[in-house]
Amino acid sequence: MRGLKEALQVVAEATEVTFPLSSKESSSAAAAEAIGGGKYEGWLWECHGIWHSLFLIIPTALFLLYLAFQAKKSVSKLFNGRSHIIIAYYIFLWVVTLLNLLWCSLQAWECTSGKEVAWSILSLFTTSGMLFLEVSLMAFLLQGNYASGQEALTRTFGISGFIVGVDIFLKGLYTFGFGIPLFIDNNEESHRVKWGLWVVHRLLLTGVYGFIFCVYRSRWRERLPARPAFYNYITIMFFLNGLALFACALAANGAAFGLWLNEITTVCYHALYLPLLYVTFLADFFQEDDLNLENARDSA
Repeated sequence: MRGLKEALQVVAEATEVTFPLSSKESSSAAAAEAIGGGKYEGWLWECHGIWHSLFLIIPTALFLLYLAFQAKKSVSKLFNGRSHIIIAYYIFLWVVTLLNLLWCSLQAWECTSGKEVAWSILSLFTTSGMLFLEVSLMAFLLQGNYASGQEALTRTFGISGFIVGVDIFLKGLYTFGFGIPLFIDNNEESHRVKWGLWVVHRLLLTGVYGFIFCVYRSRWRERLPARPAFYNYITIMFFLNGLALFACALAANGAAFGLWLNEITTVCYHALYLPLLYVTFLADFFQEDDLNLENARDSA
């Protein structure tokens, strides 16, 4: 009997078939081996692919380098102006930018078993931080009083904090309480509820941006800041959120094109929103400080 078992084992090993890797898998494996034995494979190009990761990481890293390069001059101007609100906003921009770079660099967590909770927590705080900056600027614009901008920002922090707090609570409840994978897109079976929630989220943002966009083009535009940068910001965000709303609606109905379009809008948002916010809002304050200093020197 023992001899029969050994003979069967030899036959099984002899007839075992090994399937070759596909060209895509073999090229990825070869590249990973060339870099370092597959050590960095999951970090950079697993899950969404290398181009997806690079389009996220490179703009975010460049913006962080720009903030670091301008930090000494910016901090000097902020403390000379003694605006605690602008200082807090600038510090929060730094925190969110670092969080966003971490989010962009750890895309592989979304597809890694055992990292789902960590990825959801990171995504929740990153998107909530960006939403806080976004809502703060929207609330500031809706107050329509740029001449007293620092006082207006004080009021917007309370509004923004409340809205973002509710957003964190609801997303955390749906993600960790009801088990709806709001931040994971690699498994789309029976998750129409998730896309329905994102439709509501995008619909609210698109509605607010659309309202401000219409006010800018109406007879009540004098109530809003008369600066082209603000109008350009509202126009870009209105169309971006409208496109994301369309993508989420398609994904909710099972269209693969909706998933692809939602991925494109997500990449654009995480890669370009923070630089757009800086150019639109904070850069104007720094430029005003320079102009005020020059005017003071001229009058002296």
